[in-house]
Amino acid sequence: MTTLDSTKPTSNGIAKANGTAASIHPSTPSTAVSTMDATLGRHLAQRLVQVGVTDVFSVPGDYNLLLLDHLIAEPGLTNIGCCNELNAGYAAEGYARSRGVGACVVTFTVGGLSVINAIAGAYSENLPLICITGGPNSNDYGTNRILHHTIGLPDFTQEFRCFQTVTCFQAVVSNLEDAHDLIDTAIATALKESKPVYINISCNLPGLPHPSFSHEPVPFSLSPKLSNQTELEEAVEAAAEFLNKAVKPVLVGGPKLRVAKASDAFVKLADASGYAFAVMPSAKGMVPEDHSHFIGTYWGAVSTAFCAEIVESADAYLFAGPIFNDYSSVGYSFLFKKEKAIIVQPDRVVIGNGPVFGGVMMEDFLKALAKRIKHNNASYENYHRIYIPNGKPSKSGPKEPLRVNVMFQHIQNMLSSKTAVIAETGDSWFNCQKLKLPEGCGYEFQMQYGSIGWAVGATLGYAQAVPEKRVIACIGDGSFQVTAQDVSTMLRCGQKTIIFLINNGGYTIEVEIHDGPYNIIKNWNYTGLIDAIHNGEGKCWTTKVHCEEELVEAIGTATGPKKDSFCFIEVFVHKDDTSKELLEWGSRVSVANSRPPNPQ
Repeated sequence: MTTLDSTKPTSNGIAKANGTAASIHPSTPSTAVSTMDATLGRHLAQRLVQVGVTDVFSVPGDYNLLLLDHLIAEPGLTNIGCCNELNAGYAAEGYARSRGVGACVVTFTVGGLSVINAIAGAYSENLPLICITGGPNSNDYGTNRILHHTIGLPDFTQEFRCFQTVTCFQAVVSNLEDAHDLIDTAIATALKESKPVYINISCNLPGLPHPSFSHEPVPFSLSPKLSNQTELEEAVEAAAEFLNKAVKPVLVGGPKLRVAKASDAFVKLADASGYAFAVMPSAKGMVPEDHSHFIGTYWGAVSTAFCAEIVESADAYLFAGPIFNDYSSVGYSFLFKKEKAIIVQPDRVVIGNGPVFGGVMMEDFLKALAKRIKHNNASYENYHRIYIPNGKPSKSGPKEPLRVNVMFQHIQNMLSSKTAVIAETGDSWFNCQKLKLPEGCGYEFQMQYGSIGWAVGATLGYAQAVPEKRVIACIGDGSFQVTAQDVSTMLRCGQKTIIFLINNGGYTIEVEIHDGPYNIIKNWNYTGLIDAIHNGEGKCWTTKVHCEEELVEAIGTATGPKKDSFCFIEVFVHKDDTSKELLEWGSRVSVANSRPPNPQ
């Protein structure tokens, strides 16, 4: 076993980690390779493939060109060239949501600082992402030279220092002696901590051999995080007592179910307990919505109908992996009492106002609790009694301008186990949240970071990771203008995504928080733009939709004759046609944002 100390300083004193040591165990015999192939670039390429990365998203620049040569020489790795670094980062993030890890490669500083917004988003969403940048020639360190792509100072650490706050490990590889150790430690730390890492590789090193690269890399097998058995038993005992004496307890799944790999354990607890269960908005898609006791999304005042009433009237609730921020709590308006709650995080459990049990892994805790819980379906029976099925939108008249609620009724009918939904920041958050996901249907959106423009890159990456699913992306016109270029990459990759471009003339989510002339954008001929990007290369179909009849026809074409094509459907809706949930949510967030300063 090789144990890698993730806090070990390198010869240049730069590599650091915000985590614990990672372990790599050889599970298959190593195989010698020729000296010509035993290079830094080959080692990195093989490591990426080994952990599940078969596509790397890149933007070339002179500092990373040699590295890219070695990455594309790896048969198991495909280079996906993106139009800009931000989209490359978003694509790697979307890829990581499906594959469990993603990677992007950009050039020094101008590329690194362009991609960093996407890396910060991945950090906030607890996604393992390997961000690789080309770096200066190793001979330039310590020479007091000024290099291009920098801010004109002989200090090459600006990019590194920026990445320190948004990655859990940073490695600057400027010599071959510790390159193997640094690369392996970085990748292992990304997987173990489920956060992005930063690897900077001097531009003259990728093609050089070293004895440490003389064997095929041993397969990764990270040491599992283990629960403290005593703490686990005490936590389960206290939680079981807390819940078993409750009259109408409920369960709520949060977004950290993903990083804890505890979705299945959460469902087993729901099965054993009989409780009604909901998800927080950013956990949508992490548990099956066809489960008999699933009651929808708990999102305070904008929850699924009858869901908040059941959760907030419960006398005990268990939250598994929650994130309570101003957006998820609708401006901190949850009717939530801490003394009634069990909060289960990936590595600890808090019961009411105390006690706290540390070193308890969420998956272990939920599985053990399922064996100790008494069956109690009172909360679900209460939900069943008060539940009234959702109404349907009023029927559209002939050629009546399309309404958003009608549009999403038709999108609902498109969903199956062979589809996935990507919801862009904006009103698509709320409209997509109301979709009922069939078993196996994927669903992703970025709520914690909420970066507009995320969905184009994320759609590219997600679709590349799971080509067997057809991705349906719902993107507003304002968000689309931020990152539109990488539709080009979708076409180059032969993806068959369907994008619904919702054209309502501006940043609608911002309008409902605080309106102003800055929320109005220049209208584009969006289908004309996509046709120009297509330029006759690849399979692409576009159309404009103004009414329900045209929408039905467009969906029929996209899922029929054009099912193997990239399809872009521009949907025109009124600028004030929003979900009722956005109106409520925007008002509450506005109030939270505009609180006056506390008295000094």
